[in-house]
Amino acid sequence: MSAATIGNRAARHLFLDRHALAEQPAGPARGEDLLALIHRLGFVQLDSINTLARAHDMILYARRPTYRAKNLKRLYETDRALFEHWTHDAAVIPMDFYPHWQLRFRRDADLLKHRWRNWRRDGFEQQFQTVLQHVREYGSVCSSDVGKDEKKGSGGWWDWHPSKTALEFLWRSGALTVVGRDGFQKRYDLTERVIDSAPDVPDPEETVDWLCGGAIDRLGFATSGEIAAFWDTVTSREAKEWCARELARGALIPVDIEAHDGKLRSCFARPDVMDMAGQAPKPPGRIRVLSPFDPALRNRDRTQRLFGFHYRIEVFVPAEKRKFGYYVFPLLEGDRLIGRIDMKAQRECGRLSVTALWPERGVRWSAARTGRLMAELERVCRFTGLGDIQMQDGWLRNPQ
Repeated sequence: MSAATIGNRAARHLFLDRHALAEQPAGPARGEDLLALIHRLGFVQLDSINTLARAHDMILYARRPTYRAKNLKRLYETDRALFEHWTHDAAVIPMDFYPHWQLRFRRDADLLKHRWRNWRRDGFEQQFQTVLQHVREYGSVCSSDVGKDEKKGSGGWWDWHPSKTALEFLWRSGALTVVGRDGFQKRYDLTERVIDSAPDVPDPEETVDWLCGGAIDRLGFATSGEIAAFWDTVTSREAKEWCARELARGALIPVDIEAHDGKLRSCFARPDVMDMAGQAPKPPGRIRVLSPFDPALRNRDRTQRLFGFHYRIEVFVPAEKRKFGYYVFPLLEGDRLIGRIDMKAQRECGRLSVTALWPERGVRWSAARTGRLMAELERVCRFTGLGDIQMQDGWLRNPQ
């Protein structure tokens, strides 16, 4: 079967549309409307860094500027419409998807027992029943509530004591459920007390089909490797075999996607992909600040191929070796990533402090573009509860 070709601009429009970034950022952002957005994305990654706002809040704000953090908290902790677990990282996931996480629980149990025996503290498996009994008797717990007499090693943040490791294992394997967070510390409870009833467990083959189909539908087009990586549950082999089966029965077609530099990349897509690409809306010209963990940017190599935008977060890079900054936000304008901005909240004085902005090469930073940026920064201030904006001297840097 010969592959159809989707040009770069059409591919960007389709990709952004699938990530809810092609329409005007507007609309309701609570309750069922917020849940529908998370369904559309598949999940929202959680992250603790809070230089401006946490990643999950920035992800939702970029699509619905009326969103506020309390809306997600209620959906998650009160309505129980979401559960927290792992995709490629910790994430909140629609509760409707929970039956298909039974495969993930089993796979994580097998994987983590082997891995953690090798590089976590010894003895965590001996704490399973003790930890479960503690939760059963006392209700939801944080890691600080268990293993108080256990010694933590000297290996840093990841060197948990055995009961903390047991808590995490019991969560990852499904016996416990995270019911919320105090600050950013997880609270765990027995799954049987949180999830109303035990779900019908799909066959592994059914879950693999659901996961792969959900991935391609949310990406628009993808390689088998990108399909496997989306939820990070199916194996590369399973994704390849799924693509072959779907291709054979006509549920997928081959498609060549034009990269930013004109090169073609072979992908898979649904048979109506050409219509979908043609119907995808032209993204609005408004500038939007994106989280470094935005799902549209998650695959850094794909971001570079599709948008010509090279981005790496420098949180773990020593300050003297950083090219840009500790936590730099990409800027989206229309269907282009036009630059990155280094800024943070100075909460003690209620100010948004902008240190630097680096336009991309080929982006002329005009007065009109500065006006659009300032309008977005004012919206960010309202979202984060900050009062004014301070642009540091020399904030506009040479294009990168």
